Formats: sequence, structure tokens, C-alpha cells
Amino acid sequence: MKVNYLKKTIKENRLTIGTWLTIGHTSVVEVLSQAKFDWIAIDVEHNLISLDTLRHLIIAGQASNTAMFVRVAKNDEVSIKYALDAGADGIIAPMINSAEDAEKLISYAYYPPKGKRGVGLSRAQGYGDNFSQYLEWVDKELTVIGQIEHIDAINDLESIAKVDGIDALMIGPYDLSASMGYPGKFDRPDVKEAIEKFNAICKKHQMASGLHIVPIEEYRVQNAMKENYSFIAFGTDFNFMKAGLKSMNMFKK
Repeated sequence: MKVNYLKKTIKENRLTIGTWLTIGHTSVVEVLSQAKFDWIAIDVEHNLISLDTLRHLIIAGQASNTAMFVRVAKNDEVSIKYALDAGADGIIAPMINSAEDAEKLISYAYYPPKGKRGVGLSRAQGYGDNFSQYLEWVDKELTVIGQIEHIDAINDLESIAKVDGIDALMIGPYDLSASMGYPGKFDRPDVKEAIEKFNAICKKHQMASGLHIVPIEEYRVQNAMKENYSFIAFGTDFNFMKAGLKSMNMFKK
């Protein structure tokens, strides 16, 4: 429950760079932590990471002084409660398609009166000993990120950006293009227009905007910074391994 000011940094649109973890092993977390990322996001949506493994991954990252976020499987009360009770520093919720979805996210993440999160005593609350301190930490430090991954979300983005408690919005280009009927075709004018609309509305509302850069190519991070993205996920654990192997002459074909 340390105060790391990451929430404040994100809300003020100051740059943070994290990475994506898909391999459910604590050693992977420890290796990624050595790179001094501001945060690591454990992806539970698309990977077979059990709740018990999730808890150990969070512990490993925090022990290495890295903030640990969880991209939950879906925007629901149980998924978010499990991740937060395990001690996650922040939540990344997929498919926030409306202001109503954003309001549900906040209600699941925060205790009353701000939300309706159920009270349990687990690792996050010091197994009961630190509940009052944890209440204060949640109010000041918990980071909540909504993913914008559908054309419906783009169409309702003005309302989503106004929901109190959302610290940043993160564009999901693959799912967004798929929702428009063109999976992965980011160069289509209508897909580009939707992404530009996302950026414009985030800027208008001074909302921190996020992007996941999957290829291990540093110039893409520089380009994202020029486009005013401030919450940037760079790479994935398996892509770092593949990039290392591909850089070795003995494996080049």
C-alpha cells in the first residue's frame, strides 16, 4: 500500500511506460521489473492465468518496486474484486463501450460511497490488519483505466470521458477495427478517423490517453509520444524473447 504517485502522474498526462505480461511465472515478472518499467500489466483477459497465480505475480512485481496492474477478463464485479483484493495497484478494464460501462467500472473498483465494491479481507487489506489504511490508499492511489475497443465506445466517448474516477482511456486498435468489420486494417480511412477522434476527445477533456505498442520497435514509442499518448504499454513478455532470439545470427534464416 505504498504511495507511489503513479495515479497522479497518469492523471496529469505525464508519460509512463509499462509492459504487458502474459506468461504466468514470477521469474518473468522479476526480469521485466529489472527494465525499470513504471508498471506491468498482467493480462488475464487473453491468457490462462489462475487467481492464485495472479496473486503471486502481483507480489513478485511489487517486491521489485514495480506497480502491478491487471487487465481483467471483463468489466464485471467479481473479476475486478479478485484482482484488487489480491493487491493490484490498478485495473485495466476491456470493452468500455459507454458511459454506463465506465460508471460500472468505477462502482466495482471503489468502496462506498464512491462505488459499491464488497468488503473482504485479503492480501490487499493486510488480511484485516490494514483495512483503514487500505481505504485511504484506494481513494488516493488506485488507478482505473478503461479500454476503448469498439466503434460504439468512440461514438459515446464524450460521455465516457466525463465519468468521474476514470484516470486514463486506452485505445484498442485491433478490436476497434474488428468492430468496424476490418480486423487489423488500421490504414483504412474510417479506422484512422475513429482513432483520431479518440485522440481529439481525450485531448479536449484533458484525459490521459493510452496505447499498447506490441512490436519491439522503439521508434513506435517515440511516435506515440509525439501523438500525445502518455500511458504507453511497450511490448509483451513473449515478444521480448522473440526479439532477442531474432537478433542472434545463429537463429537467422
